[in-house]
Amino acid sequence: MMLHRFSITSVLYFLVSLKLTLPYSETSLQMTSANIEMAVYCFDVIYAQLNRQKDPTVPREIPDVKLPLFVTWKKGVHHDLRGCIGTFSDLRLGEGLNEYAKTSAFHDSRFKPITKEEVPSLQCGVSLLINFENIHNYRDWTIGRHGVRMNFNDGRRTRSAVFLPEVASEQGWNHVETIDHLIRKSGYNDYITEELRQSLRIVRFQSSKIVLDYKDYVQYKQHHGQPIPH
Repeated sequence: MMLHRFSITSVLYFLVSLKLTLPYSETSLQMTSANIEMAVYCFDVIYAQLNRQKDPTVPREIPDVKLPLFVTWKKGVHHDLRGCIGTFSDLRLGEGLNEYAKTSAFHDSRFKPITKEEVPSLQCGVSLLINFENIHNYRDWTIGRHGVRMNFNDGRRTRSAVFLPEVASEQGWNHVETIDHLIRKSGYNDYITEELRQSLRIVRFQSSKIVLDYKDYVQYKQHHGQPIPH
């Protein structure tokens, strides 16, 4: 993932200059990069939900294409995780952002629903998932560049879990630590053997990501002459 800075403070672009290939379809598109309007729209969506208003109109800057995506909410100066849910299915961006802005904010089972009072302390991240590749060695991915999705059958059930590209580098994990945390995330609590690691079915992928703090959301709305929700 390459890091780019937007003119608005604290807005980070994580871009990959690659042709888009989706994992479970033959769809082939020009790569669509995450943009600031996507994160602004997510803030608008949760404000509308909290205020019991109708959904906002999808901005024209959001392309009418289908992609897998994740929406992440973090809170406070330490950017503590507040919700992160997405999909590996192809969804029209406007519809997907609307759905997963709400789902990650209000229906992540790990957290209580986000309240209106929390919104000014939030940061929104939108990740568009791209360039999926099956790999046969659990170490065959690059920390800080690739996300990993794995699944396996433990003899009782099929388990799966995913980490976005930034997770391993943010946590300071190496390949083995990342894979082991991924196995634990899937709900597997037995001893992790090298044989188990080698048996995993793993897909690596990359992302185009935008991160927007609330203060920059406000600045964007002011700059474009748009009302700021309360």
